[in-house]
Parts: sequence; C-alpha cells; structure tokens
Amino acid sequence: MQNPTSSRGSHDNPRPPLARPSLRRPDSFLLVSGTLTWLSGLVLSLSTFMSWYSGRADNSGGFHLVLSVIGWHTGLVGQLVFFLGFAVLVLFALRVFGIALPASLPESLIVIGIGALATILVLVRLIWIPDKFLPADGRGIGIWIALLAALAIIAAGLIEATEEV
Repeated sequence: MQNPTSSRGSHDNPRPPLARPSLRRPDSFLLVSGTLTWLSGLVLSLSTFMSWYSGRADNSGGFHLVLSVIGWHTGLVGQLVFFLGFAVLVLFALRVFGIALPASLPESLIVIGIGALATILVLVRLIWIPDKFLPADGRGIGIWIALLAALAIIAAGLIEATEEV
C-alpha cells in the first residue's frame, strides 16, 4: 500500500534553482555616486558662507578685534565656488527629473570638470590671502570644508564614470 505522500512525484514541489553569483555591483552602490554628488555640491555651496579667513586686529587701546571673512566676501573666486556647487546641484536635479544631457557630453565628465575647477579656485584662496583681508593670517574651517567638498565632487564624478561604462 502506498502512502499518499509517496505517490506525489518529485515535480510537484521542485526546489528553486540556486542563484548564480553576479559580478555586478548591488543596486545600493549606484546610489552612492548620486548621493555623493548632490551632498558635495550642497556642502561646497554652503561652505562659501562659512569662515575662510580669520585673524586678530590689535588696537592700541588694548582691545583685540577678531576678524573673520566668509568665502562669499573674498571676491569673485568665492562667488564662483558657490555657483560651481550650485551647478552640481542643478545637474543632479536634471538627472532626477529625467532630463538627460547629450550622449556626447557625459554627466560624469561635467561633474569632474566642475570639481577640478572648484578645487583649483579653493586652492588659490587657500594659498593666497588677498591683502585687503589682512590681518587675517589664519585659515578658517570653511575653506577646508570647501576643499574637501571639491575633492568629493571629483570622486563622485569618477564613480559615475565607472558606472557609465
């Protein structure tokens, strides 16, 4: 006599096939470049409203005046850094809303170019303090944040370039 369970064939409840290991990156890795892009652009733009230079002005009356100059007030270079960060945010917004750039002009190349230009401009202000801001003899935290954000924009562009291939 046969058991009711033994009469079933092995085809009624097949095991799912084993998944093949994939060499592709997980989908969550794809979000890293996008997040790094907009976050770095935002930090770069906001860093122009932070202290880039600081120093003390001595008064003959014994008072010490603490001087702090934000990036926006450093002239055209500080304002260009702001707008370069804003351009990165606009590029990311275009991607989010589905507006694609021409294939001959990859977005990763634009992001790398903006990051390189921002890095050069920040390094110029890091090395050379304009005379009108003296006695500002120290660098504030904002210029270091701007440098890190500009380098992060380059890194985000490089990660995007590897994803496009």
